Amino acid sequence: MDKFKELSDLVASMEGDFEKFYDGKNKAAGTRVRKGMLELTKWAKEVRTDVQEKKNAM
Repeated sequence: MDKFKELSDLVASMEGDFEKFYDGKNKAAGTRVRKGMLELTKWAKEVRTDVQEKKNAM
């Protein structure tokens, strides 16, 4: 469940920037949202690889 906690923390860390960008029209927050989404993509790829390796080892 550590991976799920990491996901929750990553998404929660972006919440403020999402609000600032979509509700407050803050351009800098949009840049931070894009950066956070890139981090999320990298994290997801790592998890997919880990799951596949563990599945193949069964």
